[in-house]
Amino acid sequence: MVINYTQALRGQFFDITQVGASAQNLATNARHITDGLLFLNGGTIAALLPWDEGQRMLRNETDYLDYRDKLILPGFVDTHLHYPQTEMIGAYGEQLLEWLQTYTFPVESQYVSHDHAARMSAFFLSQLLSNGTTTALVFGTVHPQSVDALFSAAERVGMRMIAGKVMMDRNAPDYLTETPEQSYQQTRDLILRWHKRGRLNYALTPRFAPTSSPELLSAVQKLREEFPDTWVHTHLSENSDEVEWVKALWPEHASYLGVYHHYKLTGKRSVFAHGIHLQECEWDCLQHTDSSVAFCPTSNLFLGSGLFNLKQCMQKGVRMGIGTDVGAGTTFNMLQTLAEAYKVAQLQSYRLCASEAFYHATLGGAHALDLDTKIGNFQAGKEADFVVLDPAVTPLQKLRYANSRDIYEKLFVLMTLGDDRNIWQTWVDGKCVWQREMLEVAA
Repeated sequence: MVINYTQALRGQFFDITQVGASAQNLATNARHITDGLLFLNGGTIAALLPWDEGQRMLRNETDYLDYRDKLILPGFVDTHLHYPQTEMIGAYGEQLLEWLQTYTFPVESQYVSHDHAARMSAFFLSQLLSNGTTTALVFGTVHPQSVDALFSAAERVGMRMIAGKVMMDRNAPDYLTETPEQSYQQTRDLILRWHKRGRLNYALTPRFAPTSSPELLSAVQKLREEFPDTWVHTHLSENSDEVEWVKALWPEHASYLGVYHHYKLTGKRSVFAHGIHLQECEWDCLQHTDSSVAFCPTSNLFLGSGLFNLKQCMQKGVRMGIGTDVGAGTTFNMLQTLAEAYKVAQLQSYRLCASEAFYHATLGGAHALDLDTKIGNFQAGKEADFVVLDPAVTPLQKLRYANSRDIYEKLFVLMTLGDDRNIWQTWVDGKCVWQREMLEVAA
């Protein structure tokens, strides 16, 4: 056997090898290699082998990067966040609908400026990469230039990114609304410019049903029919007042999700953020249409929106990924987000184990985005996106890491006590694009 490779990394590896439907199934498909060699061929994974087997494939005995004191995981997949809201993270005192009016809409108005959008895009991507996130599904603003700036920045890094401009024609300030015709044409132009350009893909992005007229959702439906391989990205049942508002605005539909389903916006590559206050029929519709939900624990807790029913989601077999939902979410860091996901589940008597948690943040998130054939684990042929973690960077972490019994306890401690300090390097498309030494040198 000969492996064609451009570089190799030696270290400790953990991933989930197959998409799973239960925590038990995921644990069965977990792979932990205490001393392994990851071979890269440019931007592609060539092989992951135990050291004893892999060393025979090396061109010489020292032809590898040595990360034996680190833990290497697939890159984190963030299935829902808003890049313009980066600059308003931690905004005080409101729940969803008031929060939008008080903080979100004024901040998003700034993205009429391409220069502002470009500056914030660069900052946003640096935050993702410094937290080990290598793929994200992202809201822009209503301004096309907000998406142009984000895609341009992601293209320079070589990052896998799905994004779209907000589509919104009512129940928002005049400076952020558009006509359905404008929304259709500007979105169509962006799709033609960016969709499937390298590792970039486009998501049709109606903000949510309350800011969408029937004419606007008809325009979204038309675009989905014209470009069936695009994504749909919107919000669903985040807040109880929001759900009641949708009932008043759309009385002809039996449920919130029923509004989107009527316009044929459910299905594979349709990602609905939150899904906290769902009826049984909505869970069934998500499952039957192969739609996905994004579980956003820090955001749901910060805005007081409610508790996502992770157990029901798993039992229904609905595709699900983790979203940081910045800026209602309070961190870009997936480790901290998983810690809050555990607490949300605990409040509902569901025990989120480490193998399931890291599945949702990697291969499960990729599955939610219909990208699991390309990213999410170390399977040969997949894209080489991964994060190198220093699993014990504080005295408390070192103590708990040392007395943990196995990899699962170590991972649980990492997601409970970890944060951005644990991110040592982030690799995208086979290249190290961020490393902690950058911060240490800057300091």
